[in-house]
Amino acid sequence: MITGATGRVMFFYAAPAFALALPTIPVYLHLPALYAPEIGLAATGVLLLVARLFDTITDPFVGLLSDRTRGILGRRKPWIAGGAMVAGLGLFYLLNPPDTPSASYLLANSILLYGGWTMVAVPYLAWGAELSADYNKRTEVVAWREGTGLIGIVTAGILIAAAVHLGFSEREAVGGLAWCAIAVGAVTIPVLLWAVPDPPASVFCNRKKPANTIKAMLAGLIRNRPFHRLLGAWFVNGLANSIPAALFLMYLEHRMGATETVRASLILLYFLSAIAAIPLWSALSRKQGKHRVWCWAMLSACLAFVGVPLLGPGDFVLFAFVCVVTGMALGADLALPPAIQADVVDYETMRTGDAKAGFQFALWSMATKLALALGVGVALPLLGALGFDPSAPTPGGLQSLAVIYAFAPVVIKTFAIMIMWRFPLTAKKHEIIRQRLLRRAETRGGVV
Repeated sequence: MITGATGRVMFFYAAPAFALALPTIPVYLHLPALYAPEIGLAATGVLLLVARLFDTITDPFVGLLSDRTRGILGRRKPWIAGGAMVAGLGLFYLLNPPDTPSASYLLANSILLYGGWTMVAVPYLAWGAELSADYNKRTEVVAWREGTGLIGIVTAGILIAAAVHLGFSEREAVGGLAWCAIAVGAVTIPVLLWAVPDPPASVFCNRKKPANTIKAMLAGLIRNRPFHRLLGAWFVNGLANSIPAALFLMYLEHRMGATETVRASLILLYFLSAIAAIPLWSALSRKQGKHRVWCWAMLSACLAFVGVPLLGPGDFVLFAFVCVVTGMALGADLALPPAIQADVVDYETMRTGDAKAGFQFALWSMATKLALALGVGVALPLLGALGFDPSAPTPGGLQSLAVIYAFAPVVIKTFAIMIMWRFPLTAKKHEIIRQRLLRRAETRGGVV
């Protein structure tokens, strides 16, 4: 385990996050428009749901296998190398479909993309937790990675908009972005594999026969209370974030009367605020602790959301302020919880003698996906039940939209704050864990 990841190591580790983030907007927003005209909206939705379910259930298997992989390249590198090639093929074919794509074409390439994405993402997250044993340095590692990913998302939005402005069709712009992501990945991922060390599992654990089944791994985590609290808070906060995300465009269009240009500008402002705030949250966490600063960030988002139902059509300047505050809170959501999770991984290793970073981050990834799915699955039907119809919005329906968009996240985030406020793994307690792992590694002839 490296006690201090250098700036060079963090740069090369974070660089692939840009390539991984570039396809996010096309994959999540443009696939229905690409395939629904030929396959049908309902069929497209069902096929994408099946692919996402496949994506979710593969997480723990990839996490377990990457923890147990032994080879010349290490534990994480073989999975990332193989997954990148699989995901690249899926991405190219998925975003460059033929004129009349079939349902099987969409399903096969969606599974190919999501499967490869999981093979990259789960080991990549776990690897980041292992780049440093230092409580604060881990926040820097995550900040580099997540900040780079946000830059990739913003860049993708700008490239698509620019391509359309230059006269390319949206279909051509999305297909071109697939080429960009593959080209950037073809450079950054080999550099990652060459320049960033992948420490062996033997340094971290003292168990001769580590758990090799999902059941055995889960049995060990059942008694890990910090893991339960963090995963619970992460899921609850993810659910709170997914509801306004699902309703964001509808709220701007129907409640505030925003044009496409205004909506695009507010989305850009939101993500730019997240990028700009990450260094701030990282600096504050060094003084006040990661879990407490995360709570403050969630509280700031709650305070911003409370006033949203009071805004009316055309109040774009005031809503821009809301986007800035909630975007800054997103920066904390991305930078701090994964760094806390790395500390929880150390606690589990100390407690059981078994290294489970990949498996724990796989469960983390599953919680993220389930929160996103549940947020959409709850918000949209509830909105319809309360009388909102986007084709014929009424004053009562618009008020319901505002209440669900703003108040639901406040209530849910409050529970996440309550879970995390007295989180037990502080910097002082983590230092004790770190010293114990250091002594263990030294007795085994490892280097920490």
